[in-house]
Amino acid sequence: MPLYEYECAYCGDFEALRPMVESASSCPCPSCGAASMRVILSAPGLATMASDTRKGIAINERSAHAPQTVEQYKENRRHPSGCGCCGPSRKVEPTKDNPHALKGKAAGRPWMISH
Repeated sequence: MPLYEYECAYCGDFEALRPMVESASSCPCPSCGAASMRVILSAPGLATMASDTRKGIAINERSAHAPQTVEQYKENRRHPSGCGCCGPSRKVEPTKDNPHALKGKAAGRPWMISH
């Protein structure tokens, strides 16, 4: 059940757990019992949303109101310039010496995987 905020004319604001069906109806004040209407005093809690979803929504909102140019995007990206994942990739073809088309020489420890 969601937590809603209500305001009593005599006692002030309070919170109450109520079913969503009853969200629009008045709620009795826990102190004096007076009928109190629902108010919105704080922002909704979105902490239950997954962090990657929350980041995606924030990025979409930011891009809708203030889109970046390509130059601004390049300045603000997280990877340093010249990183292997952002630039063009060099295609390696299999040869007699390199039958599996590895990008580097096999090291002394072939069981170790490096980045």
